[in-house]
Amino acid sequence: MSDHAADDPPAAEGTRRLTTQEAARLLGVKPATVYAYVSRGQLSSRRDPVGRGSSFDAREVEALAGRSRREAAGPPGELSVHVRTSLTLIEADRYFFRGVDAVELASRYAYEEVAEWLWTGSLPHGARFAAPPEALAAARRAVAALPEHSGPLDRLRVAVTAAAVADPLRFDLSEEAVLGSARSLVPTLVGALPEAAPARVGDGRLAWELWSRLTALDPDPAALDVLDLALALLVDHDLAASTLAVRVAASARAHPYAVVSAGLGALEGPLHGAAGRLAHRMLTEVLERGGAAPVVAEYLRAGRRVPGLGHRLYRGEDPRARALFGRLEGLPQAGPALGAARDVATVMARHGLHPNVDLALAVLTVSCAMPAEAGETVFAVARTAGWIAHALEEYQERPLRMRPSGHYDGPRPPRPLP
Repeated sequence: MSDHAADDPPAAEGTRRLTTQEAARLLGVKPATVYAYVSRGQLSSRRDPVGRGSSFDAREVEALAGRSRREAAGPPGELSVHVRTSLTLIEADRYFFRGVDAVELASRYAYEEVAEWLWTGSLPHGARFAAPPEALAAARRAVAALPEHSGPLDRLRVAVTAAAVADPLRFDLSEEAVLGSARSLVPTLVGALPEAAPARVGDGRLAWELWSRLTALDPDPAALDVLDLALALLVDHDLAASTLAVRVAASARAHPYAVVSAGLGALEGPLHGAAGRLAHRMLTEVLERGGAAPVVAEYLRAGRRVPGLGHRLYRGEDPRARALFGRLEGLPQAGPALGAARDVATVMARHGLHPNVDLALAVLTVSCAMPAEAGETVFAVARTAGWIAHALEEYQERPLRMRPSGHYDGPRPPRPLP
């Protein structure tokens, strides 16, 4: 998911500012890419009070340029940014699961079936997951003991820990055992979340179980299909920060529950998991104010990024967003939120930023009366299957291979004892 940049503090007197063109030249990128850096929280911008464009802190741009050069150079002993994987390929504004177009796969199969494909390379028709009663009871007790204001990621982290304690075989890292843990852990996480409405007998899909945790509205078949599609589309997306954390934990041979905990911990960072909540609130504000222009103007004036736009891996529109928007068009209740999202995209089009999956997910959460944090819940539940898939791969690699060497830049010894 996208990141969130805090409001810029007032610029210190004499701070040098760069225009968009100057920043682009220094970074060696196109002007549109500079705004993509802003969208990802790597740069902050401020509207020029005299001109029409944005300006950037020269020191911040120079620091980003320096980091980019160091990452490109890759000093000896540094953790490689390339990790061998056969799971997800992203290229030419498309992405693929084990060589199959991910959007087509998610559009035709349920989340559980897509997860099985990612785990095993086979696609069992009608795959369903079930939570073991003992693990589910332990997770529910642990979650119920949390303060009422606890967020969804708080509850999921506690639930996965409780489920781990209830599984005496969690240290068995054979493929068969890990897959068994995965098929029980995902529904345990969903079942441990508090219900927004009394559960109804459904078709056994995880999307049905999750629905009653996200909204008090009656489950609508078309809306359930959109939720299922969102889960399947989000199951994996190469090496996001949380996935890299998962691979590091698996490299140390952490069991699958601990691996998922590592992913949830990284996801809670404001630069990775907060975008869905921010996009939801922005769309709500656009609907309340009757248009995107005044809302977007306030974001830009404050030097904040507009959530739900831009993605570092795609030049054009995020294919996950395109698929969700297409399915949401068939949902009558999604009309207002869908119109608000398109209004935002139109206003921001000149910056070269396209809607990403966070904006599309926000349309679903707003139109189905879900809370602002519902997008985080959907993302975390969906990505759990992807994290397990990466753990399965990492368990086959040399242990502790992700051990970079630190490059010490402190005072040279010997120094006197303090």
